[in-house]
Amino acid sequence: MNQKIFIKTFGCQMNEYDSNRIYDTVKQIGYVKTNVYEEADCYLLNTCHIRDKAKEKVYHEIGRVKKIFRLKKKPLVIITGCVAQAENEEILKREPYVDLIIGPQSYHKINDTILNYLDKNQKIEETEFDTVSKFEYLSKIKNDSNKISSFLTIQEGCDKFCNFCVVPFTRGPEYSRPFYQILKEAKNLVDNGTKEITLLGQNVNAYNFDGLRLSDLILEIEKLPGINRIRYTTSHPNDMTDDLIEVYKVSKKIMPLVHLPVQSGSDKVLGLMNRKHNIKTYLNILKKLKMTNSNIEFSSDFIIAYPGETEQDFEDTLKLVKEIKFINSFSFIYSPRPGTVASKLKTLDKMQSLFRLQTIQKALFKNQIEKNKSLENQIVSVLVEARNGDNTKLFGRSEHMTSVLFDGYDNLIGKVVKVKVLKSNQNTLFGTLTDLTHQKVA
Repeated sequence: MNQKIFIKTFGCQMNEYDSNRIYDTVKQIGYVKTNVYEEADCYLLNTCHIRDKAKEKVYHEIGRVKKIFRLKKKPLVIITGCVAQAENEEILKREPYVDLIIGPQSYHKINDTILNYLDKNQKIEETEFDTVSKFEYLSKIKNDSNKISSFLTIQEGCDKFCNFCVVPFTRGPEYSRPFYQILKEAKNLVDNGTKEITLLGQNVNAYNFDGLRLSDLILEIEKLPGINRIRYTTSHPNDMTDDLIEVYKVSKKIMPLVHLPVQSGSDKVLGLMNRKHNIKTYLNILKKLKMTNSNIEFSSDFIIAYPGETEQDFEDTLKLVKEIKFINSFSFIYSPRPGTVASKLKTLDKMQSLFRLQTIQKALFKNQIEKNKSLENQIVSVLVEARNGDNTKLFGRSEHMTSVLFDGYDNLIGKVVKVKVLKSNQNTLFGTLTDLTHQKVA
């Protein structure tokens, strides 16, 4: 068939992984990836429903496609991801330009769905929760990612039912992929040149396949020759088990950054959110991790101005941010997601909400700046991933996921090197190589 497909991805790392696997799949029926919008015979938008105005972003993007192709042959337009799952019938009714809707647990059906549409010209939506069949199918198709740092989904779905979250309705119940499937895909990634694997899941530390946990998976993957670093995201505090904490003592390749979303520093708000943990429990987990490995740093997620949040509740969150000194976190004003319990609640005043967000972000950014400043004149370990955007520097990340830029030759890409930090800003360290043995001679 030899058609070109353009894939645009919104949202989380799992969507990035899904987009890569969708491309691995459609190659089987002759589609070739293009990064040029205007060349596409097929335009696929992989959507996210977590943040505000997710649905409207879809219609805005389709509007752009219409303009670009108004004087050209219309491409096959496919909407995938969580918005596709949540809004499938409405999208087809509201936007005739869309041809196919495919939910995140139906990607194994994408080839048949495309071919059926091309044969019958009949709009289709595939949104069944069929996670087992999906991963069985994908396990038979080689993951062709050849990035230095690659994502690998090990778990999907959620059984926690936080009152603000749409994930249980768009990704379904918790499902852990078979252990052997994951190891096979991890080995394939390493054979392709991957040096760092980030294990993904909506509740990644809830992974449990026949009694094998995330800790077992990390210790098995680190045995693969060529793998240098292992990370995972996103975790729930209730699944941060002692065996996983112990990994930070025995593993040589797990990175010492723990992303553990707390969402609020107020027990009252956590109760309103149905988070099923409290601040005392959360702090005890962080204490255990620090006792296991003093090099561990923490990042988190915060929902600000959740319905019912008082000034005192907000001050409790600000206190937690200042106490823990999270080095990198995500913070957002609460926005209702259709179908969730919290969507029926009254939201806080917009100006008050914005002020609280700006206050919390100021404190979070201060933590980042101070942490990076403390690394000046220190030596950090960096996995070199690529050149930066303008090709003037090498780009890599420290063990704590901070971006690092420095001068060097391309033969360092894929290697872990030592960099002395000369200066820093909120998001980036700038330095110079300390080990010049791998440098090319001029």
